[in-house]
Amino acid sequence: MVSDRRTIVLTGASDGIGAIAARALAGPSTNLILVGRSAKKLEPIAAETGATPFTADYSRLSEVRDLAARIADTVDSIDVLMNNAGGTFNPAQRTPDGHEPNFQINHLASFLLTNLLRDRLAAAAGSLVLNTASIGNLMGSVDLDDLEFERRRAIGGRTYGTAKLMNILFTRGIAQRWTGDKIYSAAVHPGPAATGFGRDSFLVGLMYRSPLTRFVTITPEQGAAPLIALAERGADPSINGVYFSRHKPNGRENPQAHKQSLIDGLWERSAELTGLT
Repeated sequence: MVSDRRTIVLTGASDGIGAIAARALAGPSTNLILVGRSAKKLEPIAAETGATPFTADYSRLSEVRDLAARIADTVDSIDVLMNNAGGTFNPAQRTPDGHEPNFQINHLASFLLTNLLRDRLAAAAGSLVLNTASIGNLMGSVDLDDLEFERRRAIGGRTYGTAKLMNILFTRGIAQRWTGDKIYSAAVHPGPAATGFGRDSFLVGLMYRSPLTRFVTITPEQGAAPLIALAERGADPSINGVYFSRHKPNGRENPQAHKQSLIDGLWERSAELTGLT
């Protein structure tokens, strides 16, 4: 008998808006898979929601490959893949793989996971890849010859903003390449939720929390709401390639966000760096 349960994979589910989304999406009609870096933080959320938990450190691409294999061994198809894992990191550091951490943890790891799970996404009657982006994309600048800020100066939130811009470019790449398999993709800025996000970056933290900015802080529950709504909406062709600012489609974007040479070039460079080519 064919099950009518939807399979949702949610990364970054240990705390913040990811944990809130997990609680909202859990239920008898959902086969929920949660991914987090810390087993100690993830296990209570999984127990509460009845989800299957997997841990992976996105600073190590080998763990992302292992994660993809474990998920593929667990499910035959995926209806919604929510790439929510990420954060702000010191660009002066490098991951164990040798990459700038904002680039690897916010973009490259999700790019790899999504590509490795493509067959499971294609096996669904229609599927959605939902990428958590940010209004921080406005601060970004993608240079295909300097993706990791080895030659450019990494100022404040610029590296984070660039990675969030990459989330949007990746969304458009999926929309252009995988629609034939009924795999659709959208990106969403959750809003300036009052979580611990941005605590390691002065400029990003200021943008999200300071009363000096024009952004109004919202609750974590309000921040999670757009992710929940889009996940429940699922494989809708009308949102394919769309960037949402909270619930509003076509939010404010970096001028580079629709540049075809960057959509294609970032995909090709990311495939090379993750060994997919």
